[in-house]
Amino acid sequence: MLDINDLKKIGTIIILNNEPHIVLQSQHARTAQRKAFVRTKLKNLVRNIVIEKTFNAGDKIEEANLEKSAASFLYRDKEEFHFMDNSNFEEFVINKKDLLGKELFLKEGLEVTVYLFNKKPVSIELPKKVELKVIEAPLAVRGDTQSRATKLVTLETGLQVNVPLFIKEGETIRINTETGEYVERV
Repeated sequence: MLDINDLKKIGTIIILNNEPHIVLQSQHARTAQRKAFVRTKLKNLVRNIVIEKTFNAGDKIEEANLEKSAASFLYRDKEEFHFMDNSNFEEFVINKKDLLGKELFLKEGLEVTVYLFNKKPVSIELPKKVELKVIEAPLAVRGDTQSRATKLVTLETGLQVNVPLFIKEGETIRINTETGEYVERV
């Protein structure tokens, strides 16, 4: 069982009304003479609806006991993303809206962890870092570089990220999937 402090972490998956929900937003608050509470925005992973729910101090929240499975990203088809389960080689599809922005880090062959609820894929977990190729990078401009100078580049998945000025088109860089920030050149 979880308590309200565990809901602070975005991406936590809980069971509410016998269905898995993922925490999209969380705001911890406390009023003058009352106990603490947490306002959350939750997405139902089965019905794809977003709800708002307030949890009070002392509430016990059931942690989702989802199955995990290793899978590989195969390809994208408009709004659908195709994966292959690495244990039984079955293909399955997850819609773009269910990926919650994670699609910007997916490239062919990427190994991910898939969460299954009643044998149905409901969410994925990306590796901490991914390597992506820079496909569009403006030329670096010399000048005011008193502080750390950066430029905005476009990666092979369409993700745009700020990188140091020395990064050029065609290079491969490592990106942190939790923050979406540049880590290093590969």
